[in-house]
Amino acid sequence: MYNEPIFLKPVFKDRIWGGTKLREAFGYEIPTETTGECWGISAHPNGPSEAVNGPLKGKTLDQVWDEHAELFGNQEGDEFPLLVKILDAKTDLSVQVHPNDAYARKVEGEPYGKTECWYIIDCAPGAELVYGHHARSKADFEQMVAENRWDDLLRKVSIKPGDFVYVPNGTIHAIGTGTMILETQQSSDVTYRVYDYDRRDAEGNTRELHIEQSIDVAMIPHEDAKFEPVESVVEGLKETKLIREKYFTVYRWELDGAVEGYENPAYLLVSVLSGEGEVTTQGGTYTIKKGDHFIIPSTVKQFSVNGTVECIVSHPTV
Repeated sequence: MYNEPIFLKPVFKDRIWGGTKLREAFGYEIPTETTGECWGISAHPNGPSEAVNGPLKGKTLDQVWDEHAELFGNQEGDEFPLLVKILDAKTDLSVQVHPNDAYARKVEGEPYGKTECWYIIDCAPGAELVYGHHARSKADFEQMVAENRWDDLLRKVSIKPGDFVYVPNGTIHAIGTGTMILETQQSSDVTYRVYDYDRRDAEGNTRELHIEQSIDVAMIPHEDAKFEPVESVVEGLKETKLIREKYFTVYRWELDGAVEGYENPAYLLVSVLSGEGEVTTQGGTYTIKKGDHFIIPSTVKQFSVNGTVECIVSHPTV
C-alpha cells in the first residue's frame, strides 16, 4: 500500500506575457525572464510534472496515472483529469475562450475541453480581468469583433488578492497586467484567442487568432456562473470550499496549528502558497513549504497536517 505524498517537480513555460515573479515570489529556478506559467501538477503531454520522492521518483505523473490506478481510486478515464498552474502575468494575456468536452473531442481530437478557476495570489492595485462580454447575440458579437470594438465588447471586473474566479468553458476571459493566480483546470491545453492587442513576438509576428472557433464556443449572451464558498473550521484548519462543480472541487486551506486525522475524500492535489509545515501519513512525516506541489493519493485514507501554511487544494468531484 502506497502511504506517502507524491511531491512533484514543476514544468515552466515561457510566454510572451510572462515575467520573473515565479522566481521572486516562490524561489523557482525559472528558465527565462519571460516565464509565464508553472505547471505544478500536470500529466498533460505538453508538460508532465515528475515525481521527486519515494519509489515513484523519476516517473512522470502520466506514467504514474497509467501504472498505478489504485493511487487515484481507480478512477475511470485514460487521462489524468486535472491540471494545476501558477501564472505570472507581467502584461495582459490574450482575450480567449475554451471549448467544452464535446467540441474539443470533435474539432481538436482532445479528450477534454477546459473549465477552469482562479485564486488571485497577488495583483496590482486597481487590477482588472476580462470576464465575459456585452454582446446580446452571436450577430452582435461577430459585428463588434469585425469592427475591432473591443472596449464595447469586453466586460471588465475589478479584483484583489484572495478573490476567487470561476471560468466555465465558453466564458470570454483574460488575466490582466500585474496579476498572479493559481489556476485549477481540466487537463487541457486548448485555447482559442479572440484578441491579442495586436502585439508582436521577438520576430515581429502576431500570434494566431481563432475567431471562428471562438464564436462557435463562446457563451452568448454572457451569464455569470453562480457558486457560493462554504467555510468550516476543524482544529487549527480553516477550510473554505471555494467551489464544487462538475469537474473539480477546490478548497483554500489556512492552517495555523494542527489538524489530526483529516479524511481524504478522493486524492488531493495540494499547492502551498505560503508558510511551512508538515504532513504526517503512515509512511512518515514530510516537510511542506511555499512553492511545493504534491498529491496525497487515495491510498492514504487519513493524514495530519501542522504548521502555518496557506494552500489551494483540489480533487476531481466524486
